[in-house]
Order: sequence, then structure tokens, then C-alpha cells
Amino acid sequence: MEVEDSGGASRRKALWLMGAAAGLAALGADSARTSDPTRGPGWATATPRARPVIHPTPTPTPTPTPRPAAWTPAKLTASEKPIRELSELYPPPPPKSIALTIDDGPSPMYTPRMLDLLAEHQVHATFFIIGEQVKEYPKLTRRIADAGHQICNHTETHPISIAGLSRKRVRKEIVEAHDRIADITGVVPQFFRSPGGAWSKTILELVAEHDMLPVDWAVDPRDWARPGVGHIRRSLLKGKAGNIMLVHDGGGDRSQTLKALKTVIPKMKKRGLTFVAL
Repeated sequence: MEVEDSGGASRRKALWLMGAAAGLAALGADSARTSDPTRGPGWATATPRARPVIHPTPTPTPTPTPRPAAWTPAKLTASEKPIRELSELYPPPPPKSIALTIDDGPSPMYTPRMLDLLAEHQVHATFFIIGEQVKEYPKLTRRIADAGHQICNHTETHPISIAGLSRKRVRKEIVEAHDRIADITGVVPQFFRSPGGAWSKTILELVAEHDMLPVDWAVDPRDWARPGVGHIRRSLLKGKAGNIMLVHDGGGDRSQTLKALKTVIPKMKKRGLTFVAL
């Protein structure tokens, strides 16, 4: 019978103890792992960290503000109501000034063409716009304002019979258009034009109540009736310094108006007149 020496037995015992310790360590590591079917067994799954919830600060909506006249930062007052000439405003514009006012838009067909024409000749105009049209074409309305033109109130629905309407209805026409224009453009209207130039004591009182000036005109080519390019051109070219001129970009076919203005604007500028927005 072969007797094993004590030294060999001690070595085997030590190796066995080392193997057992390694096995326990591996078992402990495996217990911290889970089996991920996408990566195979033995892969550890990371514990997700909670991320802080970030609430973005909303962009504040600018408060609508009045847009001053082209020639002064001061609020304008008027010696006559409704206003037909620039000389009736205080502070008055510089000599040789003339105002082009444009009614009944915005129109998706003709307002963009009008804006392009004004930009080509570097002219700022005054747009009297209708609340219903503003509601339907808000982007086009903002384009008018963003181009630097003056934005004014021309009622909500353009009732030609406005002078005979009740005070409640007139107030509704003025207030709804006023608020809609301010909300869409950021410009608080400072001027009001009554549809068809129809005025009454009620209209003038409510316009003043809402801190606006009533505006009429001195030169009217009646372009809304489409009398022909020649007639519109001749009528407008009679305009002189201090006049407020009336044309339309909405309410119908305004191609005659555009063709006439292509000639009228450069001719008036050659005469030394400067177009100003109210």
C-alpha cells in the first residue's frame, strides 16, 4: 500500500480551497447578472437613471402696440374729423408728402401683388383691412405689417349701411376688427375708415372711444367700379402734396388698379412727392 506524503496532501487541500473560493466569487457575480435575450446570458442590465423633467419656458406673446406715423413717434391728433388731408394732422408730415391708402383686403389674389409693387418702388402705404379677411388670411395680414405698412381698422364685415346701424352693431363692427387686427399683427390700429365713407355721430363717437382717428380721402379714382386703367391713372395723377389717395386691393378684380399704380407711383416720385404711411 502506497502512503501519500503529508506535503502532497497539503498542496491538494490548498488547491481545492482556492477553487472553491473562485467558484463562490463567480456565483456571486452571476447572481448580479440577468439573461438578456438580445445579448446572450451573463450580460448585466444597467439600472436606468432617472432624468430630471425639463419644462421649457414659453416664449412670451408680445403685447400689441400702436405703430407710429412715418414722420413722427408722437401720437397724431386731428383738426378735422374725418381727416381728408395730411395737413389736418398734427404733427403734420413734411412738405411734398402724399399718402396712398388701400382698402378692403387682404386679398390672396391682389394683396401680394400690391405688396410686391410697393416694395419695388420702396413705398410704404396705409392698409385699411377687414376683420373677416384678417381671420381668413392671417399670414398675409402679418406680411402687410411685417413689410412696415400701417395697419388700420375697416370694420369686421364691411357693412355699407353702417351709418344707419344701431350703436350696439357699430360697436361690434369696430371692436371685433380692432381686436382681431391687434392679435394677428401685434399692431393696435390708430385709424379707422368707414365703409363707403359713410359717417354718423355714433361712428365718430365710437371711433374716438377706441382711441382712433377717422380717415377719409381727397382723391378717389373709384377703382372699385373698374372704370379702366386710364381713368384710374388720370384720377390718381391729379393728386398733389398733402392728399390722401384711395385705392383698393380687395373686394373684387383689382388688376386695373395695379396696372395704373405701376405708372402712377414712379411718376409721382419724379414730381418730388414722398409717399408716407399714416
